[in-house]
Amino acid sequence: MITRVALALALVSAPLTVAPPPLESRACPVEVPEGTRCGFLVVPERRDEPGKTVRVGYAVHRSKDPAGDPVVYMSGGPGSASIQLTGYLAALFPDRDVVALEQRGSRFSKPTLGCPETVAAMLDRLRAPAADVAEGARDCRERHQQAGVDLRGYTTKEIAADVVDLRKALGYRTWNLFGVSYSTRVMVDAAAADPGGTRALVLDSFLPQEVSWYGDADRNLSDTVTALGIGDRFEAMVRRLNTDPAEVPTTDPLTGRTFTARLTGDDVATVLAEGLHDASVIAAAPALVDALAEGHDELLRPLADQTGPGLTSHEFGLYHAVQCQDEATFPEKSRLFTVNADKAVCAAWQLPASTPTKATTKAPVLVLGGQYDPTTPPRTARPAAERLPGARFVEFAGVGHAVFLSNRCGARTIAAFLADPEGWTQPCDPSRRGLPPVRPGDLHVTGAPYQAMTAPWLAAPLALFVLASLAQLAGGAVRGRALTAFAGLTGLAFTGLAADAVWGMMKVNETALAVGVPRVLEPYGWVAVGSAVLTAAAFARARTIPNILATVVAAGFLVWWWSWFL
Repeated sequence: MITRVALALALVSAPLTVAPPPLESRACPVEVPEGTRCGFLVVPERRDEPGKTVRVGYAVHRSKDPAGDPVVYMSGGPGSASIQLTGYLAALFPDRDVVALEQRGSRFSKPTLGCPETVAAMLDRLRAPAADVAEGARDCRERHQQAGVDLRGYTTKEIAADVVDLRKALGYRTWNLFGVSYSTRVMVDAAAADPGGTRALVLDSFLPQEVSWYGDADRNLSDTVTALGIGDRFEAMVRRLNTDPAEVPTTDPLTGRTFTARLTGDDVATVLAEGLHDASVIAAAPALVDALAEGHDELLRPLADQTGPGLTSHEFGLYHAVQCQDEATFPEKSRLFTVNADKAVCAAWQLPASTPTKATTKAPVLVLGGQYDPTTPPRTARPAAERLPGARFVEFAGVGHAVFLSNRCGARTIAAFLADPEGWTQPCDPSRRGLPPVRPGDLHVTGAPYQAMTAPWLAAPLALFVLASLAQLAGGAVRGRALTAFAGLTGLAFTGLAADAVWGMMKVNETALAVGVPRVLEPYGWVAVGSAVLTAAAFARARTIPNILATVVAAGFLVWWWSWFL
């Protein structure tokens, strides 16, 4: 009896240990490098009301020779997927285990909180300005509620708790937290909640809790175009298209059908606000905006084509659940249709605002910012970094959003920091711009290259001209017809010069082809004219069927080149 009482007392007095959340194996949903396994972390949908559980997707890539603590990465959004970046992260950190963690409700988690109803409504706005985003939002909310989803469980606080729980479930004593854009908030919260398990933090494109996502959106875009030196031309472009909206053919990403989008200046401003995340778009922006201000509406096609994929890149049910609870303050009005759409969704959903937290951490922190970031600019990221004990801020020239994906120096800086968070030194020059700016006048403005890339048959006249030139060169050489051979050689010389110029531009910045082609193609065109003249002369000497065909092809190509391509 005494023994049993003593044993009972010993059990009561012993410290209680909480079992880590369970893990479930799964097949990886996307291609991942060898040595990667995927699974689900099973956690409560709401930790304040335990009961229903959700499955949070993750991938673990095991290093063959780990020399340091693991890195856990989460994408931004909210609502962006992470697992697809496992291979890139494994190459960035070859001597560490890499964990790519999804957000609850994202594409590779269960449930997945997609919201095609609101996406369709935003696309319909480009077809008919009276489209009701709020109605689509109500339909989306009702569908998820009928499936048993409690949208109140999808907040930054809960997502941060998932990060902490995954570390415990995987059995890592400590690890490094890596967030980008929205998920920087998640990682700061996770570090604050799990100080003993956090070795260091990397915050790329830092979005501080105290910054107003929506309140700053218009200013951030204006600041970016002003810093690029295109503020006046940008406003001229917006005014022109607000007065006379453009009709632009594009594809509905939900149905795959083509439709004609009606783009106002404010619509184009919204699309550019997203496009300027990319360093290649930033470099091409001066020429692009100037051309749009001048009325080159044909350049709107690539922007319109990116709108649909941009709207389907997030799981908008998750996105709005987080935004409507954690970021509930909206400006009275905005030029950006994404801000206005989010405002309408949140008004329709009526979710309770979450209680903001002032999370901080004593772990070493590296904060990376892009010089031209239109979402998380250095203007707000730098002072927020200075308020974090032990944080260092590094700004990268010529870069927009998500530095580690678009700047080699940024990726090297992260690796150097994690190798020695306390004593690291900058391994490269962040002030060195990667892509040179494309200024007005640098290009011959034309939408033809982009159209030809999306519909290759449009380039048929060029292909026929090349084939005819080859046939002329070969046939003329074999039959001893120097004029014909020289006509073919001249045609091929034009093709080689033009291809070399275009290829040279593509190697520097392929995005610039959506604005135009190198100006040197204009004088090169006269080489093609010379080939056509020689072809006509050969036809005048010998009216053979090959010469007739070559003359017709050359004439057709010149019409195509001067009237359509250029």
